[in-house]
This record gives sequence, structure tokens and C-alpha cells, in this order.
Amino acid sequence: MLGAAVVALTVLCAPQKGFSHGLSPDPSYFPIAVWLQDPSNAGRYKAAGINLYVGLWQGPTAEQLTRLTAEKMPVICAQNAFGVAHRDNPIIKGWMLNDEPDNAQERKDPVTGKADYGPCIPPADIVAEYRRMHAADPTRPILLNLGQGIANDEWIGRGAGASLKDYETYVQGGDVISFDVYPVAGLTKPQPADFLWYVAKGLDRMRGWMHGQGTRWNCIECTRIGGEHKATPAQVRSEVWMSLIHGSRGLIYFVHEFSPKFDEHALLDDPEMLAAVSKLNHEIAAMAMVINAPDIDGSVSVQSSGAPIDTMVKRLGGRTTVFAVGMRNAAATGSFECKGLPDSAPVRVVGEDRMLVASHGRFVDSFAPYGVHIYQFDR
Repeated sequence: MLGAAVVALTVLCAPQKGFSHGLSPDPSYFPIAVWLQDPSNAGRYKAAGINLYVGLWQGPTAEQLTRLTAEKMPVICAQNAFGVAHRDNPIIKGWMLNDEPDNAQERKDPVTGKADYGPCIPPADIVAEYRRMHAADPTRPILLNLGQGIANDEWIGRGAGASLKDYETYVQGGDVISFDVYPVAGLTKPQPADFLWYVAKGLDRMRGWMHGQGTRWNCIECTRIGGEHKATPAQVRSEVWMSLIHGSRGLIYFVHEFSPKFDEHALLDDPEMLAAVSKLNHEIAAMAMVINAPDIDGSVSVQSSGAPIDTMVKRLGGRTTVFAVGMRNAAATGSFECKGLPDSAPVRVVGEDRMLVASHGRFVDSFAPYGVHIYQFDR
């Protein structure tokens, strides 16, 4: 998750099935994680709606697992010798491979000690390591996090000889496949806010490489990391809902900041962003059963004047929920058509204290740039 010196906070994917010591299979659980944080802050992250740690610095260690157990904060961590020896510890919910093997790897000249970057780790090596780790413990899922090259075709950090075709093999190297792209803080573009949709682009590409199977997660920015730009709370919200609508079933927040000074837990030191992320995380947790429900295809369509609008439709307990997000940095008006509604039906806009009326199954709403709306109606 350290692509181009970028640290991410990740919100994790849907419940894992088939692993006796993995994440909860309860449909009311949605993994929301934070990347590489000190266990001493687990209580503060839990208050912010984080329910999973991903990565432990030079761990796992006895002290780290003891602290996480006391805080009841599960973890996905490296499968080191200590971890394997303590694989009966229920606080460990999964294992992770080395981060971003698809990026150019740092190396040192054995004679001069000078550091530079060589090729990425061959995809076949990652698959072999995954199989070794799975043999050591088949009871937990293995997480592979890949870099921004999944979405950003201009990324020069892949190294010599790298190809998009590599990802067809990389995605075979984990039970949960994640990736990180930080459009605002991590892209070297004149107007990085115009590229929030790279989050969705990467998830869509992963779906193709995974042939629609498996579990996809992704990482979310919420600090300036190492650059001059930082996403706003509204942009972070858009990236999160864009991710979920495009099939991510786990989020990982990257909360480090490297300049103007290093701050491992920069999110905790940013009251405005912390409040916004906390609210968002609790909103996701409250809707977890809906998000984890099967997609309902073909029941709702939308026509947009302006930016494209993407949707995800779920049905649970006689209620239909439509999650909608504007996919570009431009305003839009969405005309929604919902099958099976009566001539006049109320539509609640979740979290906005307003109601719409669907007339003959149709309603219209406006979207700010990258705007997010969630609609519910009885059906």
C-alpha cells in the first residue's frame, strides 16, 4: 500500500465464507479496515467505525496481538514464524502477502550498497507464495493488495517489462484481492480531483481479470499522504460509495502522512476528516445487511443529463434500496425508472431528511459533482 510513498486507509470487503478462522460470515458485518497502525490506537479507530486492522509493523508480535485482543480488534497480518506458531489465536482473521508486488521493487547493489528499483515481483512467484501460505493455514483467507497500476495506465512505478496482462495471474494469488489508487493525493495530474472515478475503473478491471468471481476490496485515501493535495470529506465519501457500487466488499483506509512531517495516524489528528469518516463508517455498518444482499439487476434504470450516474440496487425485507453516485466532476440530473411501483409511491432519500415521489415508477433528482444519493422505497 506504499505505492510512490503513499499510505492508505482501507475499508475491507464482504464477509468471508468457507474459512473457519476468517472474518465473520454474519451478513450484518462489513469489514472496514485501517492500514498498518499501532495497536495502541485500536480503541480510537473502533470509535470511528473501524472493525479491522490490516498489517502490523514488523509483526505480528506477542505484544501487538495481546493489545488487539484486549481491544477486540481483529487483524489480517503477515504470516511470520510467530503468527504461524500462534495460528490458534482467534484475533488473527487472515494473512497478507507482501504489499504491492506489482510495483518496481527496491534493491541494493551488493558492492556499493546503492539503492535503486528493479522489476516487479513475477506474478507466478506471488501465486506460489499464496499456495505455500494456504498450505501452512487453510483456515484463514489470504489478502493480496496491488498497486495503482490496476487503474492508472500512466503509472511509471510498475518497472521495466510490466504489463496489464500480469494482473490475470496476480489475481490468482489471494482469496481477497485489493488495490490502492489515491486519485487526489497520489496522482501527478494537473486536476487530480477529476479522476476520482479511477477507483471504480480499477474495481471493474479486477472483476474482468477475476472473471466475476472472488472477493474484491480496495483502499481509500483520507490524508494528503505525501503530496500537496488532500481529498475533501465529500470526495472521500464519493470514493467509498463508488467503490461499493462497483463491487468492493471491503475497504481499507490509508491514514499515514509523510510530509510536511511523518504522522502514522494522520486521520486521528484531523478532526474534520475524522468526523466525516466516522459518520460514513457507521452509515455503512448500519446498512451492511443491505449492501451484502444480492444485486437486483434490471429493476431500476437511470438516464443522466450531465455526468454519468452509476447505481447498485438491493432488495431486503420488502424494501428496495438504490445507491447512486455521479461518476465525474460535474453536476447531473438523474431520471430514474423503477419497475413494479404503483402510480404514486414515496421515495425516501436516506440521510438527507427529504422525500421524493415516484410517479408511474419514475422520479428525478439532481446530483452535485461526484454526488451520492441513497433511495429507498417499498417494493
